[in-house]
Amino acid sequence: MQNQSEHTLDPDNWDDMRAQGHRMLDDIFDHMQRLNDGPVWQPAPAEVRQVFKEALPKTQTGLDQVHRSFLRNILPYAIGNAHPGFMGWVQGGGTPVGMLAEMLAAGINANVGGRDQIPVEVERQVVRWVRELFSFPDTASGIFVTGTSLANLIGVLVARTSALGTDARKTGLRVNGTRLVAYASKAAHGCVTQAMDLSGLGIDALRSIPFTRHGEIDLDILQSTIEHDRENGYTPFLIVGNAGTVDTGAVDNLSALADVAQREKLWFHVDGAYGALGMLAPDVAPRLSGIERADSIAFDFHKWAQIQYDAGFILVRDGSMHYDTFASPAAYLQRETRGMAANSPWPCDFGPDLSRGFRALKTWFAIKTYGAERLGKVISGTCALARYLGNRIQDDTRLELLAPVSLSIVCFRYRGQDGSAITDPARLDRINNDIVIALQESGIAAPSTTIIDGRLAIRVALFNHRTNATHIDAMLNAVLELGAEAARS
Repeated sequence: MQNQSEHTLDPDNWDDMRAQGHRMLDDIFDHMQRLNDGPVWQPAPAEVRQVFKEALPKTQTGLDQVHRSFLRNILPYAIGNAHPGFMGWVQGGGTPVGMLAEMLAAGINANVGGRDQIPVEVERQVVRWVRELFSFPDTASGIFVTGTSLANLIGVLVARTSALGTDARKTGLRVNGTRLVAYASKAAHGCVTQAMDLSGLGIDALRSIPFTRHGEIDLDILQSTIEHDRENGYTPFLIVGNAGTVDTGAVDNLSALADVAQREKLWFHVDGAYGALGMLAPDVAPRLSGIERADSIAFDFHKWAQIQYDAGFILVRDGSMHYDTFASPAAYLQRETRGMAANSPWPCDFGPDLSRGFRALKTWFAIKTYGAERLGKVISGTCALARYLGNRIQDDTRLELLAPVSLSIVCFRYRGQDGSAITDPARLDRINNDIVIALQESGIAAPSTTIIDGRLAIRVALFNHRTNATHIDAMLNAVLELGAEAARS
């Protein structure tokens, strides 16, 4: 009898596969080591795009040939968030440790939806660490998800269960005619609005509260809006606080929001997509005071903690409420006290996914390898770079800072040469937009744009552990050169 199935996808020659695997590993290590030598981003030419329009392959292609295609047609044309000059969006740079952990996780190929396996225990270990970080009780629950968009949705769903009870899972939202409403700053990420939509509550059930000049939710308007809704027959049930807004990185007064939530008996959820992990940095953590009082916290390890994509997370104070929101009995998910069906509750009891990758392994590897203190220093370092950039902008009359530098995002614009500032708002917006596109296409740096008080801003998001002041200077010098050229035209 043969030891191998005639239909197996394993190689005929493991030594050849091993040698090819080592070549692939060396190539990607070389790429990571030399990131600074190449452009942040470059547009893919038409002939490269054409490669990805081929018909479904019917026959085999050698792995070495597929790898060469990867090196030629894929690797050079990623968005570039691993590069130290990437400053466009809130994305971490990844690490060699995380990459290796992903390889190991792929080799195990575990479905971490549940059952009695150590990959589930690895995820539970990270849950314990997160509880400790945010001073949550031992009864708190948490799971890995794709990202904070899904984590925020889970937070809304658990809050909905808390407000309506588990019967709403059967009967729908209009329990006793209740009309639920939630509250978030106008600076909240669009996924909060999407969560209201996907939860069935509807976009109109989210009250968007104005924010102050510092980017923080206006507490007086929040309070008056809650009172007005109660007077008009609505049932307030949720407040969403920001720990690092997407545009400017502003942090709401989380302690004050916790007070409002406690007084009004509302669920307090924190969208901490990137800012929540500032708790790892002693100089940043005080800015997040009050987050430890949240009922749930959503955040991403793949941002400030530099874990490879994707690694979102949701932490819920009331683990029983979290379980009651998602657990669903099914014959094929029968639980036992022994065998492979033991070890419940399972991660699938706390979220919508039954099929779940081993996201926890790369996070566990990174935290174990680098330690919380070193990861915290990376976070502190990005904030220091943001302050450095903010100071350079304020010291140069050709530039204008458009929002306070809160954490590690800086919003500014080019305003014209000394003594000849551009006064036409539309022209100024066009020039700054052109500067950003030219910067991206140059490969020097890759910021993005946003709108601050109706003005187009160059948005620099500093999250990559590889970025230093040299990259900041190169970006800013290029902004000034491109701005001067655009102002002359």
